[in-house]
Amino acid sequence: MAGSDILECPTRTSNHLVADWMELAKVRLTAMVVITTGVGFILGSAGHITWLTLLYTVMGTWMLAGSAAAINEILEIEPDSRMNRTKNRPLPTHRMSVAAAWLLAGIAAITGTAMLLFLVNLLTALLGLLNLGIYAFVYTPLKRRTSLNTLVGAVCGAIPPMMGFTAATGHITVPALLLGTLLFVWQIPHFLSLAWMYREEYRRAGFKMLPLVENGGTLTCRMILAYSLALIPITLAVALLGITGGWYTPVAILTGTAMVYLAAQMMRNPSREAARRVFLASVTYLPLILVVMVAQSAHHQGRWNSSAQAAVTAAKPLLADHGQPPPN
Repeated sequence: MAGSDILECPTRTSNHLVADWMELAKVRLTAMVVITTGVGFILGSAGHITWLTLLYTVMGTWMLAGSAAAINEILEIEPDSRMNRTKNRPLPTHRMSVAAAWLLAGIAAITGTAMLLFLVNLLTALLGLLNLGIYAFVYTPLKRRTSLNTLVGAVCGAIPPMMGFTAATGHITVPALLLGTLLFVWQIPHFLSLAWMYREEYRRAGFKMLPLVENGGTLTCRMILAYSLALIPITLAVALLGITGGWYTPVAILTGTAMVYLAAQMMRNPSREAARRVFLASVTYLPLILVVMVAQSAHHQGRWNSSAQAAVTAAKPLLADHGQPPPN
């Protein structure tokens, strides 16, 4: 039976099994999904956070992301076995059976969907299922067919922060779309620089990554630079919409400029080291932007709430005189 296949090797300890389950679900990679979902929820809550709903949201989203990651590994056993980065995963090494992997993926998908549906709201659950479907059954097969897979995969990274917003507000807002756009744009230099560094491994695996299907890497470098440039106006739009404020704006400008500078260096001199610098910068850029965004959002919202309360207090005598506020 599938359940017994998980324990088919008697010499493996429970710690090893848990480690394999975590690797199957790409827990470290999907942790970023949890972070962006949480950021969306906090920003969407506008200072009035329901902590239990936040917990249900991030846990449900994490389970769906883990299920999608597990299905991805099930469908890519053979390509993963050809790459040094992935050949030691549980399925290529036969530490776990395919039946057991499907079972775990199914349990995670059902549990995550139920949690979002019954403890959060319908829209968030639907977005979660949509994201799972795109990642597992659209992005995964596209990796062996077209270099456009990177753009499709970026959509999967854009949806979780929107789920955070919908969990907090019940609908998709302009700030939700803006944060999703930020995540979409950020992923292009992030993943293309990674693809450049490991392009030979991707070639062995049969994946159609952009650095492999063009001559010289010019288009790859141009896209990395273009999307790095796009990060600056998008992050500034977050401040212009009043989602955050304070010293978020100078941080967004400085970090965005650093991304553009490194992308321009790679454009002038394409190399693995230049791609590595872009990749490491992208890994630093996003958490920093999100942390500052949330920190300054709390400060900004607190300041706005104080101002609003002062305005209401000042208006009370006027409202008392006229009986009701003037029409809008």
